[in-house]
Amino acid sequence: MWGVTDLLHERRQLTGLAYRLLGSLSDAEDVVQEAYGRWYALTEPQRAAIASPGAWLTTVAGRICLDLLGSARVRRERYVGEWLPEPLPGEVGVSTDPADRVTLDESITMAFLVVLESMTPAERVAFVLHDVFGYPFREVGEVLGRTPAACRQLAGSARRRVRAARSPVPGSGSADVVRAFKLAWEAGDIRGLVGLLDPDATVVADGGGLATALRRPIEGGERVARYAVDLTGRIPAMTLEETTVNGRPGLAAWRDGAVVAVLAFEVAGTSVRRIWAVRNPEKLRRWQVA
Repeated sequence: MWGVTDLLHERRQLTGLAYRLLGSLSDAEDVVQEAYGRWYALTEPQRAAIASPGAWLTTVAGRICLDLLGSARVRRERYVGEWLPEPLPGEVGVSTDPADRVTLDESITMAFLVVLESMTPAERVAFVLHDVFGYPFREVGEVLGRTPAACRQLAGSARRRVRAARSPVPGSGSADVVRAFKLAWEAGDIRGLVGLLDPDATVVADGGGLATALRRPIEGGERVARYAVDLTGRIPAMTLEETTVNGRPGLAAWRDGAVVAVLAFEVAGTSVRRIWAVRNPEKLRRWQVA
């Protein structure tokens, strides 16, 4: 019999899966709610006939995500400026099994989620289900409506994209680099910022047309440094706080008691290679103090 404990565990697993597929925790929670709604809409004999409720829910949630991914591509073509995944405080849906930690921890980072955005919906579903969550291709095929062999090809194509964009594994000093960046930024120290930024560093910002943000990425360490210092001058009341963004060291920018931006970092050695700045208020709701 499927108990309450099983229900809660599966909900966490499904939420983590749907967030990685959609890049939005709000949408992920809606998907999980819909999947459970369909489960409880079944008659008692229908539920009893399902050998693995968890696999059934995964299949249903995966199919809902697949449909949403198809429509999301159209919506994002109309999105104002760059689109970034919803940043999360800490982590979500991460397994407690030590054997799963490396794969799952990496798959929640902003860098990884941005790579997933470059995939087709079918590639993304096949890759996340198989490579991240370990579902066999037979079950992946049930979600995608394709043969296991076709799903294997989709996951392989997605894997090549991930390898091509592979981010460096951050060292133990990545938090120190982010802290030094914060201090130099607060001090308006352009030279200090340039010293912390990779020469080819990039900043991508997401305002969604609801907050002032860069419409296009800024490239080059010096340009990024000057932009940061200029931004501080234009928003003098802004304060910075060290935090955890999707499991990695990051910064939250506060103004008038509210979080107005969340910054995720990709750190290689002692240098910042990429910064993703989310300013769209709809994506910052979980960062506000109740």
